[in-house]
Amino acid sequence: MATIRLEIVTAEGTVFSDDVDEVIAPGIEGELGILPHHTPLMTMLAPGELRALKGGSDFSLAVSGGFLEVRPDRVIILADAAERAEEIDIARAEAAKERARETIKAHPSVAEMAGAEAALQRSLVRIKVVEKRRRRSGPPAV
Repeated sequence: MATIRLEIVTAEGTVFSDDVDEVIAPGIEGELGILPHHTPLMTMLAPGELRALKGGSDFSLAVSGGFLEVRPDRVIILADAAERAEEIDIARAEAAKERARETIKAHPSVAEMAGAEAALQRSLVRIKVVEKRRRRSGPPAV
C-alpha cells in the first residue's frame, strides 16, 4: 500500500515525522481525509483532533490551529500547538476548561472573551482526544 510522509511541526520543533497511510485533519471548513497521491492543497486548521493511520493502528493529537499543506510526496502541518493523546494531562485540561468558563460567565471585555473562548476550545479538544483514546484502549487492566 502506498504511504505519504506526515510532518507535524510546532514552534518548539518537530512533533512527528513518518510515513503514514492516511491523515485526518480538522480543517476550518470541516474534516479532511488525505490519502497518498492527494491533490496538492493548503488550508488553515481549526482546533481539533488530528489522526494518522499506519498499518492498521492510529494515533491522535490535539491541535489548536495552524496550517496544513499537501504536496505530492508529503503532508506538512504547521500547528500552533500539538499534543499526543498520551501526553495530555486531563486534570490540567479540565481545570483550564473551568477557568475559561468562569471567565466567560464574568462578562469580560471583548479581548478577554476571545481569549477565554479560545482557551475553552483548546481544553475541550484536549479532553476529547484523551477520552477517545481511552475508549479505543478499553478499560484499564486490574
